Amino acid sequence: MTTDIQFSERMEGVQPSAIRDLLKLGDDPGLISFGGGYPDPSLFPVKELNEIYSSLLVPERSDVLQYTASNGLPGLRAEVAKRLTRDGMPCTEDDVLIIQGAQQGLDMAAKLVVNPGDTIVTENPTFLGALIAFAPTQPTYAPVRTDEFGMDTDHLAEVLAANPNIVMIYTIPEFQNPTGATMNLERRKRLIELANQYNVLVVEDTAYRELRYAGEQLPTIKSLDTEGRVIHLGSFSKILAPSMRLGWALASPEILDKLSLLKVASDTQNSTLNMNATLEYLRRHNIDDHIGKIRPAYLRKRDLMIATMRGTFPDEVSFTEPEGGLFTWLTFPVGFDATTFMKETLLPQGKVAYVPGATFFPVIQEANHARVNFSGVEDDRIVEGMTRLGKLLKQTI
Repeated sequence: MTTDIQFSERMEGVQPSAIRDLLKLGDDPGLISFGGGYPDPSLFPVKELNEIYSSLLVPERSDVLQYTASNGLPGLRAEVAKRLTRDGMPCTEDDVLIIQGAQQGLDMAAKLVVNPGDTIVTENPTFLGALIAFAPTQPTYAPVRTDEFGMDTDHLAEVLAANPNIVMIYTIPEFQNPTGATMNLERRKRLIELANQYNVLVVEDTAYRELRYAGEQLPTIKSLDTEGRVIHLGSFSKILAPSMRLGWALASPEILDKLSLLKVASDTQNSTLNMNATLEYLRRHNIDDHIGKIRPAYLRKRDLMIATMRGTFPDEVSFTEPEGGLFTWLTFPVGFDATTFMKETLLPQGKVAYVPGATFFPVIQEANHARVNFSGVEDDRIVEGMTRLGKLLKQTI
């Protein structure tokens, strides 16, 4: 059936996600997929959460099934504030907004400052999910070079000087999605200086910050913020469980008040049940102990993937070695089309999938890259999948 409904202009920029399309392949049991940004489900605290949910779903706790404060349970906001304070960002529960994962924070941040035609600065490449979240606001993009030390702030200075309509800088400073790069301290400080100079909002996405396996923990960009222009986004998805859909935004009072209004307009509130369960988990258990179990498991998977790629990939293919996070980034020779290779060779012959890298570039797409996830794949399938990929790459390249 067809209709004559006229969709809004903003829908022209809302396109299907390459990751969503890839996940449709997941029904094939023979497929080894490195596409999703999935945590390892065997590491979820299932027993502890089962006990907590059972204790909450009783008649005397019917409040957990009721509406609650739109900005989040006060107790949960207080627990998040304690963690953020320990991480160098002194705050109270009044400075924290509970959101539907960091992804909702991206959506609200764009709605906060972007008018059609305004410009958002991103790393190049950047998180595909952010581009999807920003798209309805109809922005233009000013991508900034990215290397192993994160966003190149010398290039950022040039971009800011050349684009007077920039309203927001979006960055993933730790274990960037998709490249795995971490921004060094010098660049974090310079980014804040430039944002202050040009009066631009900064959105700091730290969904992977607590998944560091090597190297030294660096201060957040928010901790360096002297003018209250940074929105710091975090998430329980990678350190507790994704399906609970809980994250947080830390911002100055003026910004947080407006984000809270956008939150009410979007979904009224997060799940009262899930917020209570998370609060109880934080009160009954030491989440840092739980994170301490996640890190070595993911380090092992990362090292296994890197070692297998070293042993099986052709010399013409390079890959990043992230100090944390969930991904590594493949770079193929110039002229190699990672999408065509996956569709025509890797899927039919190898039964292996990754996320082609082109859609992570906001302006000029580069076809010779791919993102691969190691955290959500079993060890033996990491070895088998990377070996198949390496074999087919050698045949093709």
